[in-house]
Amino acid sequence: MGRRRHPTARQVRLGLELRKLREAAGLKGREAAELLGADSVQMSQIEAGIAGVSEARVRRLAAHYACADEELLAALVAMATDRTQGWWEEYRGSLPTPFLDLSELEYHATFHREVSFLHVPGLLQTEDYARRILGHRVPELPEGELDLRVRHRLARRLILKGDRPIPYETVIHEAALRIRVGDRAAARAQLAHILEFSEAEHITVRVIPFDLDDFAGADSAMVYVGGAMPQLDTVVRDGPHGTAFIDAEAQLGRFRTLFHRMKATSLEPERSRDFIHELAQEV
Repeated sequence: MGRRRHPTARQVRLGLELRKLREAAGLKGREAAELLGADSVQMSQIEAGIAGVSEARVRRLAAHYACADEELLAALVAMATDRTQGWWEEYRGSLPTPFLDLSELEYHATFHREVSFLHVPGLLQTEDYARRILGHRVPELPEGELDLRVRHRLARRLILKGDRPIPYETVIHEAALRIRVGDRAAARAQLAHILEFSEAEHITVRVIPFDLDDFAGADSAMVYVGGAMPQLDTVVRDGPHGTAFIDAEAQLGRFRTLFHRMKATSLEPERSRDFIHELAQEV
């Protein structure tokens, strides 16, 4: 298979998981390459996601690595043979790669969890809210690129409202609901939008109120995307230097714990809906 100039996060993840299996088997890259009749450079490219790998090669490597986890093997084969040209491909070359990688992860996700403290989660934003948030960056985006980013953000809702919606659970701090992005009418529209989404059976919205005692979890904002199995989950976090895709098992375990802490801290879904409704009446 040919080399890729810009492998996606999903392709990079496949290579990483193959490398983890090799290292667990105690083999060097050169030894693994010999099993495929390849050289060390080609093996490095496969493990970096730069070069594709066939189903036959994935199975051959797994056999030599003594991988007995059939569920993991099936997931890796699915990743290796996936040729999906998703809706996000129309934005390739026009938007930053992390936007597309997140869309691809969400498309293949088995569930989606989110914790947000300062802004309404992207999947629940109205068009007006999204435009104001995305338009606030410095330097200011050209109007055409801003339009693309807004359209892309709204298109991500496919995982919530498309033909095969996935379970979505979000914990939102009261601060994110009270920070007024736009005027009063826009704020009411945004709160009503969240309430509308929360009526769906596969969507759960929880709120962390300001008056909660002993709350110290404000650094726990995250997007947690479920893979075919827990080992293939991914956490996405935005920082001052860009978007980070986190997939180390120890880190995944940490963020699972943080999410469950935030969930336990928050109001129950029905009380959260009442809370948002009351807040909308105050605006």
